[in-house]
Amino acid sequence: MSIPDLPLLSIIIVAYRSRDELPACLKSLPATLPGGRVEVCVVNNSPGDGVAAWLAAEFPAVRVIEPPANLGFGRANNAGYRVTTGECVLFLNPDTVVNEAALAHCVRRVRTEPTIGLISPRLELADGSMDLACRRGIPTLWDGFCRASGLAAAFPRTPLCAGYNLTYLADDGTWDVGAINGAFMLGRRAVLDRVANDGAVFDERFFMYGDDLDLCIRVARAGWRVVYDGSQRITHLKGLSVARDYDRMAAAIFDANRDVYLKHFNPRGSAFVRWKYTTAFALWKKIALWRARRRGLRRVRPL
Repeated sequence: MSIPDLPLLSIIIVAYRSRDELPACLKSLPATLPGGRVEVCVVNNSPGDGVAAWLAAEFPAVRVIEPPANLGFGRANNAGYRVTTGECVLFLNPDTVVNEAALAHCVRRVRTEPTIGLISPRLELADGSMDLACRRGIPTLWDGFCRASGLAAAFPRTPLCAGYNLTYLADDGTWDVGAINGAFMLGRRAVLDRVANDGAVFDERFFMYGDDLDLCIRVARAGWRVVYDGSQRITHLKGLSVARDYDRMAAAIFDANRDVYLKHFNPRGSAFVRWKYTTAFALWKKIALWRARRRGLRRVRPL
């Protein structure tokens, strides 16, 4: 149950040059949900751009944190986490448009199903198609090869080939998965506190990418479920900032995921295991970038 006067849900949004994206996102957030109120905290990772003053004028109920420099995704989320108090916590991207029904549904599930550690609804792109990153397996080397080579796209309903994005599962179903996307990650504070390190939910060694995958692995290893619930939908207008510097962003995604694997699947520091993952991710990166340029795509698709 919620403690009286404390929020039911804290929503933490990390913004970076997000002036154009924030209005739609913030206007889509309800002030209350069944069971309690909602608090919103925006951490502005592009200090000095005028967003903090604009938020104070246009959205006075929103708490704003503006650090002196870009903290990165994980550190900024941790900063917001430390100053919020809600029973449940949602880490939300500014390029999303949510709805009260989806929020209420996800909050209800994490409160009534104590085995759930993190949950995400179906994330949809602007054209209505599914953002495949909203539900993922923890990929094996084979899954990575299928993803990079195009086998996963050629055989999306075959579990052997589609282990990364789990496209053989029904989109409107609810499933236990390996990971969900950092654009929408909702869980109870009691769970997040258990996996946090000195108040840091996200591992601050990861500056921008990989931290969502790392958190999902830690939550699952601590004994909770990571859940995708396709009965609810929100919009994720992804890819706009990434497309401005595609190669650099793509390289950062692959390198961050490599580091997640070295952290969790090479605990003894084996030189062979390090070589295996370093080589595999380097190859996947080259293949994926080559295929993307060949097709003329400008959206990063890790692995």
